[in-house]
Amino acid sequence: MLAEMSDRFEGELVAEAAVHPQTLPGELVAGKLWRPRRVLITPDAYALPHGRRMLERAEGFGASVVRLSANRLTSFNAETPGKSYALAKSTFAIVVSPPGARKLQPIPPSADWQFHVAQGCPAHCQYCYLAGSLSGAPVTRAYANLPEILEGLRSYAGSGQVTSKSRDRAQEGTTFESSCYTDPLGIEHLTGALEEAIRFFGEWDAPVQLRWTTKFDAVGGLAKLPHNGRTRVRFSVNAAAVSRDFEGGTASVAQRLRALGTMARAGYPVGLTVAPIMPVEGWREQYRSLFENVRDVVTDVAGLDLTVELITHRFTPGSKEVLLGWYPKTTLDLREEARTEKRNKFGGFKYVYPKDSMGEMRAWFEETIDEVLAGARILYWT
Repeated sequence: MLAEMSDRFEGELVAEAAVHPQTLPGELVAGKLWRPRRVLITPDAYALPHGRRMLERAEGFGASVVRLSANRLTSFNAETPGKSYALAKSTFAIVVSPPGARKLQPIPPSADWQFHVAQGCPAHCQYCYLAGSLSGAPVTRAYANLPEILEGLRSYAGSGQVTSKSRDRAQEGTTFESSCYTDPLGIEHLTGALEEAIRFFGEWDAPVQLRWTTKFDAVGGLAKLPHNGRTRVRFSVNAAAVSRDFEGGTASVAQRLRALGTMARAGYPVGLTVAPIMPVEGWREQYRSLFENVRDVVTDVAGLDLTVELITHRFTPGSKEVLLGWYPKTTLDLREEARTEKRNKFGGFKYVYPKDSMGEMRAWFEETIDEVLAGARILYWT
C-alpha cells in the first residue's frame, strides 16, 4: 500500500512542482493553493480546537484523513529516496508543539526571536535550506496549540539583541520571526495561523513586530486584518533564471510582487528577501530587472515602508547530500571547489562564495538598490 501511494504521489508531484514563468503584471493569475493528499493528526492535536479546525480545512481541500493512535508520526520510508520525499511532501501533519520548541531562540541577523507555527514547507525549491536545518522526512507539520504558542511570546517583549538593542532598527521593536522552518503563507489556507498571529500582534499594545517571508501570494484575506503596523510581510524573490530553474510549487515572482503591492497598500510594512543570491549568467541584468519590477509595483504606495534582506547561496556537506537525494537531476551549482569554507563557533562550516565574489556582488546590490528603490532600507547582507 505504501509503495502504491508513493508511486502515485511521486507522479503527481512532478506536475505539481512545475514552476510558473515570470509574467508581466497585467498577465497575472492567482497562484495555486497547496492541496495535500492526506492529513495525519495526533490524539493530542485532535483534542485541541485549533487542531480540529485545521483538520476540517484539510478535509475541505480533499485530503484523506488518518487519525493516529499515538502522538508520533508514522514512517515515510519507501523504496527510494524520491518516493519517500514524494510521500512526505504530499502529507500535512497536525501535531502539538512540545515545550522545548516553545523556548525561543535568537535569529540574527533577521530578528530578535524565532517562533514556530509549523515546520516544513509545501514548495519544492532545489536549494531548500531546510534540508540542512531539519531532520527526518520533509513532511509539513502544523501546530495545534497555536494559542499557547502565541501567549508564550509575551515574556520576550523588550528583550533580544537584533532589533531591541539596535540603534538602526530600534523602531521595529522586539521582532519575532515565524518563517524560519516553514513558509506560513503557503499553508495558511489550512492553518489560519497567520491570521491569528497578525490579530494577536495587532492587539498587543507594545513595541513588537511579527515577521514572515513567503514565496506564495494568497494574501487577500490577510490584507483586511487589523494589523496596526505590527506585522512586516516579506516576499522571497530572485533573478528570473533562479526562480525558473529551482523554485517548484511556488507562486511566480510576478505573482509575489503583486501580493507585495496588495499588502503595502493595506498599510503593512513590507520587505524583500532576496535569496538565495546566485551569480548566474547575466545576474546583474536579471536582478536589476527584478528591482525595477518591484519599483513599478509600489510606485503609487503612500508612506511605503520597504526593507531589503540580501542572502547569498550557501550549503553544507549535509544539506548537499540531502538535496541531491531529493533532486538527483538538479543543475544547482554545488561545487565545493568553487566555494570558500565559512566556519562557525561550534566547529561546523558551510560553503559560501569566495571573498572577492561576495564583495563584488554586495557592492553592486547596494548601489543598484539605492538607485532603483530609493528609500528602501537594506537590513543586512549575508
